[in-house]
Amino acid sequence: MSSERTWPPVPALPSKPSPCAPSPAVTLGLFAAWALHDAEEVAFGPRWVRENVPTLRKRFPRVPEKVWRALEGVTQREFTAAVGVMAVIVGSAVVSGHRTGGRSAYFQAVLDGFGLHGLMHLAQAAAVRGYTPGSATSPVLVLPFTLWARGRLRRAGVLRPATPGGAARGIALAAAATVVSHGVARRLIER
Repeated sequence: MSSERTWPPVPALPSKPSPCAPSPAVTLGLFAAWALHDAEEVAFGPRWVRENVPTLRKRFPRVPEKVWRALEGVTQREFTAAVGVMAVIVGSAVVSGHRTGGRSAYFQAVLDGFGLHGLMHLAQAAAVRGYTPGSATSPVLVLPFTLWARGRLRRAGVLRPATPGGAARGIALAAAATVVSHGVARRLIER
């Protein structure tokens, strides 16, 4: 018996998958859904910001000027690098979820954050009364995938209960991952 410990601790998986175990499409599908969604953001994000921030400044004068400057300061190169960093974060959650048959709290928090992120895109589109990057794939990919995956996890008996605290953790994780992604991306492109 090995004295090595893995961190975080991962429960041993049965040698044969349980008939109730969620399909790998649940865990691996998160990465695919995320990649398609973020492809939309990479394709349209920075250009949309450049073209729309002047109008948004006038429409939303209570938003602090430093927020607008920060948005305008994100180049296509930085944004693309940040998406690459986010791929590592989402990928690590997918691996954790796949290894644990979907039981991983980290995987489920990222899945929840992904779905809530989709709702935030729709809220942004409603606020500007038009398209915002990410709002096209949110209703047809992000939200349906999240609901489908949560349903599969529920049927397998491994879904953690939905709570306001869980939703807050999902949003906080998504926000923290975004901040980290952009911070790392800035350092990478400054080299």
